[in-house]
Amino acid sequence: MLKNVKKLASYIGEYKLAAILSPVIVALEVVMECLIPFLTADLITFIETGSKDSLLTHWLVSFVQSNISQNRLAVVGTYCTILIVMALLSLTFGALAGIYCSKASCGFAKNLRTGLFNKSQDFSFENIDKFSTSSLVTRLTTDVTNVQQSFMMIIRTAIRSPLMFIFSITMAFIRGGKMALIFVVVVPILLFGLIFIAKKAMPIFKKVFKKYDTLNASVQENVHGMRVVKSFVREEYETEKFEDASKNVAGDFTRAEKILAFNNPTMFLCMYTVMTTLCLFGSKLIISSNSTVFRIGDFSALLTYGMQILMSLMMLSMIFVMITMSGESARRICEVLDEESTIKNPENPVYEIKNGDIEFKDVSFKYAARAEKYALSNINLTIKSGQTVGIIGGTGSSKSSLIQLIPRLYDVTKGQLLVGGVDVREYDITALRDSVGIVLQKNILFSGTIKENLRWGNKDASDEEMERVCKLACADEFIQGFPDKYDTYIEQGGTNVSGGQKQRLCIARTLLKKPKILILDDSTSAVDTKTDAMIRKAMAEEIPDTTKIIIAQRISSVQDADLIIILDDGKINAIGNHTSLLESSEIYKEIYTSQIKGAGINE
Repeated sequence: MLKNVKKLASYIGEYKLAAILSPVIVALEVVMECLIPFLTADLITFIETGSKDSLLTHWLVSFVQSNISQNRLAVVGTYCTILIVMALLSLTFGALAGIYCSKASCGFAKNLRTGLFNKSQDFSFENIDKFSTSSLVTRLTTDVTNVQQSFMMIIRTAIRSPLMFIFSITMAFIRGGKMALIFVVVVPILLFGLIFIAKKAMPIFKKVFKKYDTLNASVQENVHGMRVVKSFVREEYETEKFEDASKNVAGDFTRAEKILAFNNPTMFLCMYTVMTTLCLFGSKLIISSNSTVFRIGDFSALLTYGMQILMSLMMLSMIFVMITMSGESARRICEVLDEESTIKNPENPVYEIKNGDIEFKDVSFKYAARAEKYALSNINLTIKSGQTVGIIGGTGSSKSSLIQLIPRLYDVTKGQLLVGGVDVREYDITALRDSVGIVLQKNILFSGTIKENLRWGNKDASDEEMERVCKLACADEFIQGFPDKYDTYIEQGGTNVSGGQKQRLCIARTLLKKPKILILDDSTSAVDTKTDAMIRKAMAEEIPDTTKIIIAQRISSVQDADLIIILDDGKINAIGNHTSLLESSEIYKEIYTSQIKGAGINE
């Protein structure tokens, strides 16, 4: 826990001054609040008896330079003036403490969210697989909010409550003497009760965060797949699934809140017990001693201090609960911050990728060290720069796994992968990935104009360059049909363009990178065969020196490739061109025959 606190504290950053000033000003506010009842008690005693026993009264007498009996009204006026000043100071300190506390806590949360986001940006795919997307979202939102509220309490309420308790107890014994012993009896009872309640609620708060992850996963999955949900008329099912997740979260919070609901009755029971006892014995002592042993002013101060003591304990119990709850959030946040990317730059990276040569040397790969089965086994493959290579295989044959090793989205588990004659682990990651362009089947378009999306490939691309690559990707035709053409706004996720249009825009975006290696991972699946052929023809003519790897389900997409690779269960089953594979590979021949027959074409 201490390690987590130290790590989180480093994110206070430029808000350290505000974080320090807040508790200092809170301490001044507490001093004012504890002095006001003390001075009020003096004033009541002075009005009642004209007594000058208090040191403060002696100071006031000298301040107004008059005799008490001759100018008592002036002394009362001075008392009132000082009380007003002290109240204003208390109000000012309270406002300043609130301002600095808000500035420090909000700044801390901003830095923490930024740190978490930046950390997740550095994660490899293996790291991202470890944390689910919904869990990362929960940590960036709910968990950070909990830690922020806890930090806010620590620099303000957690300072205020103990100081208020100590000062009020001290002042109560100064003003009330033995009468203050009532707090010695009641306070431990209240403290024990509040701690007992908080400890009962703690385990429930710890469990609820995993259920938050489930809730966020339900929301994310539903929103992302809204069209599928509606097409299968599964709204009712998804609603029930969300309600179940929501009920689980609400149920845990309800159980915790039911336990915490005993806080107020416990506090008020102790508070009214103290007030009743003070009223009973205090008034009796005042009357029996004729205000010589215990005075009305002391009685008034003791009641006020009693309220302050009990309220400070109440706040301490809430702080205890909040810190307990945020402790689990802090652990989850630090779990992400402590996670080290499994893919790192070498100490002396190579920045220049000479060409698009690719060589797999006895490569094996599995997604996690604890995984039992290898996704790829004993891959030996050589691809020359400028070649067009097709990859075909059934679902689950690890086609995508193979190409994700090239830009180091994952690292090989065994063996060696060379690009341009150099092991990919020796390259600067940015330089390597800038030289490898990947177009996925489910590529993402971001909210913004078509131009803004295209410039992800090259932020400095001119309008002419964008039009050129869009023509290569057969995207210019439909873009010109939009009223705003290249300034057309793309909704989040590209929901206002078709699947084929989205794929062609993603191909154009990747071409702007001018990569040495271009990978098309089933990225023309949503376009017709004619457009697919036009895209392949344009790329062959326009970027002949670029190594092109095409993953496809259609034989027509790869039959003209220089090399076709058949993957089966993570292993290379066969390598050759279209003609040789028809003769030597049963899998290729079977796929080809089924597609020819499916298309209604006779051999």
